[in-house]
Amino acid sequence: MSLTCEPTLFEKSAPGRRGVMPPPVETGVNWRDSVPAERLAEGPPSLPELSELEVTRHFVRLSHLNYGIDTTMYPLGSCTMKYNPRINEVTARLPGFARLHPMQSESSSQGALELMYLLQNHLSEIIGMDAFTLQPAAGAQGELTALLMVAAYFQDRGESQRKIVVVPDSSHGTNPASAALAGFQVVTIPSNANGDVEITALQPHLNDQLACLMLTNPSTLGLFENQIEAIADGVHKAGGLLYYDGANMNALLGNARPGDMGFDLVHLNLHKTFSTPHGGGGPGAGPVGARGELVKYLPSPRVEKQEGRFAFFRPERSIGRVRTFWGNFLVLVRAYTYIRYHGAAGLKQVGEGAVLSANYLLSRLKGAYEVAYDRTCMHEFVLTARGMKKERNVKAMDIAKRLLDYGYYAPTVYFPLIVEEALMIEPTETESLETLDRFADTMLRIAQEDPELVRSAPHNTPVSRLDEVRAARKPVLRWEEGPS
Repeated sequence: MSLTCEPTLFEKSAPGRRGVMPPPVETGVNWRDSVPAERLAEGPPSLPELSELEVTRHFVRLSHLNYGIDTTMYPLGSCTMKYNPRINEVTARLPGFARLHPMQSESSSQGALELMYLLQNHLSEIIGMDAFTLQPAAGAQGELTALLMVAAYFQDRGESQRKIVVVPDSSHGTNPASAALAGFQVVTIPSNANGDVEITALQPHLNDQLACLMLTNPSTLGLFENQIEAIADGVHKAGGLLYYDGANMNALLGNARPGDMGFDLVHLNLHKTFSTPHGGGGPGAGPVGARGELVKYLPSPRVEKQEGRFAFFRPERSIGRVRTFWGNFLVLVRAYTYIRYHGAAGLKQVGEGAVLSANYLLSRLKGAYEVAYDRTCMHEFVLTARGMKKERNVKAMDIAKRLLDYGYYAPTVYFPLIVEEALMIEPTETESLETLDRFADTMLRIAQEDPELVRSAPHNTPVSRLDEVRAARKPVLRWEEGPS
């Protein structure tokens, strides 16, 4: 079914239509007298004129064109677009939480402080850390927070020469960016043919210049790092720290803990692992956990329990605040709800379900599509369309666009950067077997379709294939009357 393009409000506008009725101006009062002259235009602003009903229908129709986890499968690799249970929204809307004000006294916020205290402890237990901060507003800010802690830690130890942060070439792009922002020098090391860290490339950096190694485990290739114990041992013997990018923690829930692998610091993406809202620019949460001596560098304030009451306190060598107030509290309520709702056994089942779903899809698509690293995956896997590009001139982007015709949001394309024509697929644990089979059937069908049909996709969306280069270089950021 072909969808028509929704006209803009300007195109629907008709002179004289009103959605509001402003109060009449008092007789003898000139409204221009109260407006600075430099802000006055020659005439009224050129705004669309429509009725309230027309505006409402316009935005409802646009909302129906959106892709979201509530409407379709969203296999966006590295992002864990899992379903957000509605019980999370129920608890976040409880008046006692929703109506709190950040300036309230501790005595009138004991319930909220207790929830934060318990969430800190739950995350510490799940991840294998000694303590957590709930302040960071996103995973990337969590990365920066942890690296600022690393800098403070080595400064106190008189080891300010430790300026090197090592990241694998399969890392998230925020890793090197956060390290550079924190004042470190970034060194990238390659992955080996099996998708693991190339140990021989790491070894030259295991010296007194090393501050930290940043790892995602499972990696952005969807693979568990087979040599993690040897890596942790080598980093620690060199006096460095091991940092865990928690973006892929969803695969390990209840089955493995970063703290047990030797990681010293960790950030979590609550929207990926603990089902808080994802996308739209926030709000988010990226709690940071620490072990041992690093605990005293955590941002302040944290919540502690003293004589049966809960209160904020500042760790001994805290790096200070990393954002205003205490964190995105209602996001934290949602994550707490998810943890309590599932319990230990349920969280373990979540991790196992995510891994099972990914390996099932991988087994169905292997053969029709080339696998970047042909081994058992974790929660996601990476296909490559390099063979199709060479043989049929069909690229990863073409496959992604064609999936839109079948009602699926596309997987992540062209990431990780080390895989040519990458298609990164993460089904998560929340999709049924029937949904996985329908998606697999669709992918297999696309692999057999006429190349020209795939290259010219999408065909059933309001807007077809765009000139992406032109859109990036010459974006049209506001409506102008007449032909574009």
